[in-house]
Amino acid sequence: MKTALLVPVYNEQEVLPLFWEATQSVLKELPDEKFEYIFVNDGSTDGSLPLLKSWARQNPAVKIISLSRNFGKEAALTAGLQEAVQADAVIILDADLQDPPSLIPLFLQKHKEGCEIVYAARQNRQQDSFVKRLTARCFYKFYNSISTRPLPEDAGDCRLLSRRAVQAVLSLPERERFMKGLFNWVGFRTASVPFTRPARKAGRTKWNYWRLWNFALGGLTASSTVPLRLWTYFGFVVSAFAFLYAVWITFQKIVYGNPVSGYASLMVTILFFSGVQLISLGVIGEYLGRVFMEVKQRPLYLIDEKINCDEPF
Repeated sequence: MKTALLVPVYNEQEVLPLFWEATQSVLKELPDEKFEYIFVNDGSTDGSLPLLKSWARQNPAVKIISLSRNFGKEAALTAGLQEAVQADAVIILDADLQDPPSLIPLFLQKHKEGCEIVYAARQNRQQDSFVKRLTARCFYKFYNSISTRPLPEDAGDCRLLSRRAVQAVLSLPERERFMKGLFNWVGFRTASVPFTRPARKAGRTKWNYWRLWNFALGGLTASSTVPLRLWTYFGFVVSAFAFLYAVWITFQKIVYGNPVSGYASLMVTILFFSGVQLISLGVIGEYLGRVFMEVKQRPLYLIDEKINCDEPF
């Protein structure tokens, strides 16, 4: 079987030698399988690309797609899947070794049993901070409560995709891509492989809380229109309470002669509803922004150069 190892790379020169050593050690234990590497350089500004090129010169099984700038991990994964479309299976790994290469034989075993998609399920996230674990849990809970295709909790991008699954993902044309949602949406027979996620071996993560927040917001708006519908329901509820409150004020005025609410209550009401309106406009703006990006029809990424990509598998 022909398997492609898809590895997005962004400023990972410190950990890449460790990744190469660990992966090669695992692949030597699988002599009957045929592998190739597809490294997608996502606009690295350190020594990652020269290091990858040195490997490609020595090993024709190392393919490199170097993007013209940093387009983000979702675009890098799409570029790699486009190159790997002829492989029997594609295994997505992060270069930081938090997706351990020891998962490769487990993925392949599940694939041979008939599974089209096999994802790695984290058993614990103790290497992450408490805040990151809490926010991740909240994201999955909220996402799954509003989505028609719930995501498996604590599953990242690390997974095996069969050729049919890869072709299905590539057939989805949207440009604002949330890959976890796309992998889940295509269906097919799916299995999980539990593992304990280790800490990053070297270098620093490129994901800060601001980027994670934007990524989560993009994932929610990419996969469901429920946030828009929620504001419709909320508007009806608020209008109903406002109507009842108006009836109560009118009743007080007629029966008891009470004056209308004073300045403080008026200001609180105005500020509250102004905040509600701004939030609802923000939700609408998120969806409108996605429509804007889609109608421009720009490519997901631009390739600066390819190395060994014309070589037969």
